[in-house]
Amino acid sequence: MTGLSGLRAVVTGGASGIGLATARSLAAQGAAVAVLDLDPGGVSEPLVGLRADVSDDASVRAAVEQAVERLGGLDILVNNAGIGAVGSIEDNPDEQWHRVMDVNVLGIVRATRAALPHLRRSVHAAVVNTCSIGATAGLPQRALYCASKGAVLSLTLAMAADHVREGIRVNCVNPGTADTPWVSRLLDAAEDPEAERAALNARQPLGRLVTADEVAAAIVYLASPAAASVTGTALAVDGGMQGLRLRPVERS
Repeated sequence: MTGLSGLRAVVTGGASGIGLATARSLAAQGAAVAVLDLDPGGVSEPLVGLRADVSDDASVRAAVEQAVERLGGLDILVNNAGIGAVGSIEDNPDEQWHRVMDVNVLGIVRATRAALPHLRRSVHAAVVNTCSIGATAGLPQRALYCASKGAVLSLTLAMAADHVREGIRVNCVNPGTADTPWVSRLLDAAEDPEAERAALNARQPLGRLVTADEVAAAIVYLASPAAASVTGTALAVDGGMQGLRLRPVERS
């Protein structure tokens, strides 16, 4: 498929999980793609791997400039880099709050700020932020993570308003619990990994975790010309978790 042929994309946090699935999906649609990551060593052609730390402004600016030089311009920015946190508000020290906000929220600010001069020159400019169901639903033991993603949702809407008249669309995706390396690490650390996985599956009405490829497909849509009239939107990819309220299964 070549629906993105001729377009140039940057994906932050693109060396694993949702980011890697997105980078590969963009490339499969014909886009030239650069991946920015703390460890881009495993990124293979046709993707361009570049090292960047979204918590460091100079690092982000340098990597975006490298990407633009390698790709010949920039049309799509996917702000996917992020980190997680577990616990209630009593469990995470101030230092961790600052760290998660710095990566999950200011990381988007830094990457977008560096990309804007190039996006303004594109005839098809799109920014897609990876948000979370945690921005719209109260999840237990995720206070810090949910707070950061709530900020991402609000930031997405503000960015969309600021840049719509420049021809730059800004949207986000809100994945439910996705089957990614981070979730796998959480499950491995649980007292009963199988029971924890079953509980995560059960809280999504479809009865299973979301796949990275399913989230990537939504990101690619929002980044593509097919979504030319879509901006300021949060697209839930959560197995129905946000909007459905099912009755408990009746057991005989």
